[in-house]
Amino acid sequence: MEPSTPSEVRGSKPAVRNGFAAVRSARVGAWLGAAILIFGLAASARAALQFDVFIGYGGQPTGSDGILREAGWFPVAVEVQNDGPPFNAVFELTSGQITRRVMVELPTNTRKRLVIPTFAGSSTWDARLVDERGKVRAEKTGLHPHGLAWESILLGATPRTFGGLPKLPELKNNNNNRSPMQPLVARLPVEQFPDTPIALESLNAVYLNSEKALELKVNQAAALLAWLHEGGHLIVGVEQPSDINATTWLRPLLPCELTGVSSLKSGREIIQWLSTGDTQDAEAFRTGQRSSQRYRPATASRPVAPVAYPASWLALDSEFEQVEFPVATGAVRDGQAALSLQGTPLIVSARRGRGQITVLMFSPEREPFRSWKNREWFWAKLLSVPPGWFGPEYLTTYGGWSVDGVFGAMIDSRQVRKLPVQWLLLLLVVYLLVIGPVDQYCLKKANKQMLTWLTFPIYVALFSLLIYYIGYKLRAGETEWNELHLVDILPHGETAEWRGRTYASVYSPVNARYKVSGDQPQATLRGEFMGSYSGGQDGSRAEILQRDKGFDAEVIVPVWTSQLFVSDWMQPGDYPFSASVALKGTPQGARWETTIENRLGRELKEVRLVVRDRVYELGTLPPNKTSTLSVDQRSGVALRDFVQQNGNQFQMAVQYRQHAFGDNTVRWLDANATHLAAVSFVSQINAAPNTRNFLYPAGLDLTPAVERGDAVLLAWDPGHAPDNSSLNRFKTVRGHRDTLLRLAVPVGQSKL
Repeated sequence: MEPSTPSEVRGSKPAVRNGFAAVRSARVGAWLGAAILIFGLAASARAALQFDVFIGYGGQPTGSDGILREAGWFPVAVEVQNDGPPFNAVFELTSGQITRRVMVELPTNTRKRLVIPTFAGSSTWDARLVDERGKVRAEKTGLHPHGLAWESILLGATPRTFGGLPKLPELKNNNNNRSPMQPLVARLPVEQFPDTPIALESLNAVYLNSEKALELKVNQAAALLAWLHEGGHLIVGVEQPSDINATTWLRPLLPCELTGVSSLKSGREIIQWLSTGDTQDAEAFRTGQRSSQRYRPATASRPVAPVAYPASWLALDSEFEQVEFPVATGAVRDGQAALSLQGTPLIVSARRGRGQITVLMFSPEREPFRSWKNREWFWAKLLSVPPGWFGPEYLTTYGGWSVDGVFGAMIDSRQVRKLPVQWLLLLLVVYLLVIGPVDQYCLKKANKQMLTWLTFPIYVALFSLLIYYIGYKLRAGETEWNELHLVDILPHGETAEWRGRTYASVYSPVNARYKVSGDQPQATLRGEFMGSYSGGQDGSRAEILQRDKGFDAEVIVPVWTSQLFVSDWMQPGDYPFSASVALKGTPQGARWETTIENRLGRELKEVRLVVRDRVYELGTLPPNKTSTLSVDQRSGVALRDFVQQNGNQFQMAVQYRQHAFGDNTVRWLDANATHLAAVSFVSQINAAPNTRNFLYPAGLDLTPAVERGDAVLLAWDPGHAPDNSSLNRFKTVRGHRDTLLRLAVPVGQSKL
């Protein structure tokens, strides 16, 4: 081939340049295509995973509009939609020092829903979805639900339509409806309805439309029934009698047999019902007979008698009184008609365990009730909202000691001692004297003032060693685990439901993690609630893995400290003892006759009967034996006096327990039956003027059971724990466990 001439070479340069440009363009296009593909895949991956968290009752996907009650359990609902590749994930929920985890399998094209019971130990929450490689696939941080005061009222509602959601009147004295004391209604969609009764405990009542009752799953219905028998208030609105008759779990629960439907015209009887009852508190505010003050501590006590609202508060609604509406009809079995219209019951109520069921024989979501001007007062009366809340005073909700501190004072390790303040001050004075005048005098005497640069660090080191030695002598010890169980025996036919609260304290001689677990079908763990005076935060650190049944956890305990943890659980079981209580004799010599069958193979000690606001000592029950005990009605001690006498040290013990220095004996309480009986009625302790009382989770205080007329029996079982209730899964050098069994029975009936 002949070589190219120079002119040919020169002529080929533009072609070469064009070739390089084409190559560069191709490369740029390839890079752009790759970038677009990568971003497209990333966007597709993001779109393939939908992650929503609903914190609290009536929570929204942002987690900001849910409601949670102070010092109470509430649900956290999670929805995950995975349209991408399958993976195994862990849902993490962090608040304060507590992290909760749940394992989730996410195949392609699946939607998973979870409901986790969580305790209100913080005001801010972070939620994450982490895959098996530890990569965060989705997260929502800084979630801040609406806080509700511990004393307020919360109604959970599962209506047929969103417009049928109940509504409560606003507290005018607290300036706006976002006040912590404002009674609220939270919507509970069926898909987010909790399947554990513990997550329902912060609700005062649940409204359930009969049409929606058909949609509840087995676990959800079981949780609702357990919550009801534990002390909840279930309000059922009847859309059609066929809804009730087709719901196998709801039909036998109702106090009436529904057979048909009739049409009635609303009349003045309904308005009169709103104004019938106890209006004394409201009238005192209205007429100014009550001492006027700008602020008044809120109270959690509810009126025993039906509440009523003055007629002047109610709006005139002539149209409502002329409209006909359908009403379900049938025979009343074991309930009472709270309201009747033309001889036909409209509202029927009955007891169920410690709780109450109320049946609305009509649908409050339909006309004329849906647009009734007094609809808000109707729901307020059903929930017994005190009329005094609508007075001119501002209801304060500041302060309050946590009852957890009382249990901590009972079971915290006695190995940990505190340095009295006077000794601390003396040590400080000696330190200042040594590094100041004494050092100056000695060096001046030796004419070696420049040596202060050497003596001063020596003094610091010596005093540091001295402080460490004092701390070691005061706080060093052996691993210790103490448990205290409060167990409510809830009658449920031939078997019982055990609702337990296990308070556990672990002392650690080193910085360590300790494994604990709960094996009951319904069980969860929380840290110590520190109360409002301490910011309402968790005082303990733990990482909890929630299982389908029970939990596994690691509790983190700093060196030389005791940490308190609480496990709330439920499980079915046999009756440890059964009882019947009846009043017999003449009015002048009436006696309480109590028949108790101890079904355990050991003695039950220090048995107490609490009835009609008095406490009676019954002594010891022998094992496997039925005993009939009789006490004079006029004997015993007034309940309030008993609680005041035996609980007068509770507040001081809680205060001193949180102090770094002070008297050791003041912050300790004996873990005995007397103190536990007092804490079982902790609401009877008088609070200081203008302050709140103790804060405690729902169901701990048994005062409502006594106020409704039931008898409460308390039995002390020292040295034992209920089956499957022990938490620790590690070796301990020291430890102790005790149990207080609590049973409420109707007076005058033999009730297991």
